[in-house]
Parts: sequence; C-alpha cells; structure tokens
Amino acid sequence: MENVKELKFESPTFKKRLKGMLGVDFYRLFHTPLFYIFLAISAIIPAMVSCLTMMPDQNGNVMEPLYSNVWQIIASTEPLYVIKSISDYANMNMVFIFGGIMVSIFIGHDYKSGYVKQLFTTHAKKEDYMISKTLSCAFAIVCMCLTYFIGGTIGGLIAGYKTNVNVGSLFVAIFGKMILSLGWSGLFTFLNVIFRRYFGISVASSFFFGTGILIIGVASIVEALSLPSSFLNVFLYGASVNACLTSGFGAFITCILVSVAWAVIYIIAGSHILNKSDVY
Repeated sequence: MENVKELKFESPTFKKRLKGMLGVDFYRLFHTPLFYIFLAISAIIPAMVSCLTMMPDQNGNVMEPLYSNVWQIIASTEPLYVIKSISDYANMNMVFIFGGIMVSIFIGHDYKSGYVKQLFTTHAKKEDYMISKTLSCAFAIVCMCLTYFIGGTIGGLIAGYKTNVNVGSLFVAIFGKMILSLGWSGLFTFLNVIFRRYFGISVASSFFFGTGILIIGVASIVEALSLPSSFLNVFLYGASVNACLTSGFGAFITCILVSVAWAVIYIIAGSHILNKSDVY
C-alpha cells in the first residue's frame, strides 16, 4: 500500500493577508473617479473661501475678510475648544467632512457591488477588513489635506493675506491634522459598518460627526459648567483643537497618541460587530 502524504494547507500570515487586502483597496481607490473629485473639492473650497471674501459686493464694498493671515485657512491661531465664529472652523478641519462622505461612498460600494460577500466567503478575518479600510481611507484623507493645503495657500496669496508664521507651529498644525486622519478614518469606517445596510444614514452620520456639531454642543456644556476646557483635547475632536498656529511639539505628540487610540478602538469595535452579525 502506497504511503499517502497528508497535504497541509497553511493559512496566510497576517502580513500577507493585510498586504493583499491593501493592494485591492488601493487599486480600487486609485481607479475610483470619486477619489480625484474629492481631491479637487478639497483644493477648490479653501481657495474660494479665501478669495471670495476679498471680492466687492453689488454696492462695490469689499467684504470684511475672514482672515488676516494666509495660514489661518489651514489652522486656527490658537487652540479652539469653543467655536466663536465661522472663521474659527473654516480651516483644514473641513477635510474631515469631505473625507467622511468619501469613506461612506467608498465602503458603501463594497456592499452594493457584492465585493463584501465575495470577500468574506473566502477571507474570514473581519479585523483585516477593518484595518485595510482604515489605512486606505486614511491615506485618501491625507491626500485631501495636501490638496487643501495647496489650494488654501494659493487662495490666501491671491487674496493678499500676510504670510508671517511660526514655521514649527505651522508644521504641527499641518502634519498634526494629517496624522489625525487615521483616527477619523477609523471612526468613519466604524460608522459605515454600523449602518452598512442604510447607505443614506451612513453618509449622514459621517457628515454629522465630521462637522464637529456634536463636539461644539459638548463644548458649550463644558463651558457652561465651568469645567476645564482642555478636557476637550483628548477624545472629543481627535485633538485637532491642539493642531493650531501656536502649537508646540507636545501638541504633535498628542495628535499621534489620540489618532492611534481612536483607530485601535474603532477597529476593535468594528471587527466585533462584523464577527457578531450578518455582514451582508
């Protein structure tokens, strides 16, 4: 009787699984026109906001500019725990709104196209899906931050705003918000896992949280109760209040810690939901 060798099939390692999923997600991202549309939107909006405030109205009077410095379209001049005017919020934080909508559409297409059904039929690791989507979408939001920076800078220069700034603080403001894209991507991916059967609600929820309306409401309560405003810099708005034009290196570290913490928490929570429920 011939000896029959037992064939052993080893499951791919985490590194190989993640590499494969990231490859698919980035391929789909780069071949999705929506990605480039949102990159353009992220550049055009800040340029328009900077330039339009310098245009005369019907009576020939020039509107009072929202900013006095080119870099205020990128970040606020000081940590913002309570929004006092639209100019306080009209900075790179707007990218999180665009990013939330794009993530909702990107993930929503997974379910609409049947990609998720095919994926989880052959690939059982829900954690890999959450990690891959969080990382690929974070990359997309970082790209939006870059185009926002370019468009906002050009618009501010055309409008004739001043350019003086502390270079170190500007670095913290720009790269701090880019790093926070990881945490925000984790949140948006988590929301879309919760509302995966309701595309409209997933888009609305991402938009709602991206605007920071909830955070502004909480900030008002904190201020009314005379609680320390610094409480808001940890988990309420992803430490983006710290990424401003007067920030130091400590604020940059805070952004890293908070962003990673957000991403880990939402990846674990989203994976748990996918493992305990019907994902289709």
